[in-house]
Amino acid sequence: MIGSTLVMVLTGTAWGLYRDFTAGIITTDVISGGNNDGAQNILLVGVDSRTDAQGNPLPDEVQRMLSSGPDIGVLNSDTIILLHVPDGGGAAVAFSIPRDSYVNIPGYRRDKINAAYPATKALAADRLVRDGVRDRRQVETESAQEGRSTLIRTVEQLAGQQIDHYAEINLLGFYNLTTAIGGVDVCLREPVHEVLSGADFPAGPQTISGAAALAFVRQRHGLPDGDLSRIRRQQVFLGAVADKVLSAGTLTSPTTLNALVEVAQESLVIDSGWDLLSFAQQAADLAAGNLEFVTIPTTGQESNARGDVVLVDPRDVSAFVEQRIAQQEAAAEAARNAPPPPSQPPPTVDVIAARYVVDVRNGSDLPGLAGKVASRMRELGFAGGTVDNTEPTPTSVVRYTNPDSDAAHAVAEQLGDIDVEHDDTVTRGHLHVVLGADFDAAVLPAGTTATPPPPPSEPAPTDPITAAGVPCID
Repeated sequence: MIGSTLVMVLTGTAWGLYRDFTAGIITTDVISGGNNDGAQNILLVGVDSRTDAQGNPLPDEVQRMLSSGPDIGVLNSDTIILLHVPDGGGAAVAFSIPRDSYVNIPGYRRDKINAAYPATKALAADRLVRDGVRDRRQVETESAQEGRSTLIRTVEQLAGQQIDHYAEINLLGFYNLTTAIGGVDVCLREPVHEVLSGADFPAGPQTISGAAALAFVRQRHGLPDGDLSRIRRQQVFLGAVADKVLSAGTLTSPTTLNALVEVAQESLVIDSGWDLLSFAQQAADLAAGNLEFVTIPTTGQESNARGDVVLVDPRDVSAFVEQRIAQQEAAAEAARNAPPPPSQPPPTVDVIAARYVVDVRNGSDLPGLAGKVASRMRELGFAGGTVDNTEPTPTSVVRYTNPDSDAAHAVAEQLGDIDVEHDDTVTRGHLHVVLGADFDAAVLPAGTTATPPPPPSEPAPTDPITAAGVPCID
């Protein structure tokens, strides 16, 4: 669900069209000394809450639709990410913090980090009631503020960084956001059927939204590394959501913009001192995919009185965060001072192949042609997409969306210099090949057959996850 939080933060450029937008956003007074200038550290929190941003319980039918399980009276900080955006914009880095990280929670005890918010919120609520506060909304607002403040202090203590801003979103917001943008592309190495989260997916590339998207990022059972695998899913999904909203033309649709604003007003909580429109200008470069996701270092796992926990050393974590930020700043400074690059020829097919998924449709009268072309694309290193027939088509074409023109031309060249056509309906990172009656099968190397696609491969664990491309994961 944290993907929607980040998108809500980063799509502030669209919100400039709505001068009354911020009047409908719930704010919380949890930041002291935050900056609107310079580098920004933003704590992004997804909460497994059965209430909306105003504290109203979600309708029973919505809870059932979300497969959120029974309301046991516990609010969980389901996802925690520290986003660092450098001074002047440029490449940002998002540090995922495992929810089971075993840490010292200021004013409470040593526990899992996802207990910092709900546990101290519950204690504050009990105290307020004992002190004679009877207004339910006042108890909810003040106790939630204390819980959020404790989580912020806990993250600051762990990461060694001051938090400048805070953003939080709930289950309903995540559901509605992924529905509003028409779903998000993901890819799984193996099929999944896991009843606790409701995750039920085939292997390979697919588009998910709503309850299915929620199940995708919430699954933690049946994964090879438990919560760490879950974090990797969230990072890939978050990058895909940000990429789609920020760079695939989504923000040009008035209907989608209105839906995004409604989601934010219903489900988003931000700190009261945050000027989102100013921040959006600073973060504009993230639309180009300049966003990397990493997970803080851990030192193993153990079981204790708090359950199964992930061990972390604050010294290692703070050093890791500081090092990555320093590397980022150095790279940004070098980029600012570098001379303009000389003009370069378009990248070759072997350079760009790993970044793209090729979907093939056969509109010719040659049976099996789409499978043969798809096989050739996989030989060249492209990820296999959908393979199907389409209505009879006279002219072959490769369709793409911005900024995938070079990739489309490289594929077209491999297929006998067929036509290339821009199409906003194509998902970024995908190329749609339509084979027409004019396609010359002789351009395919001898021996090319329509073999089944190999299982998708996962990037090496050290490979960065960014807001570009659709890597296949567990």
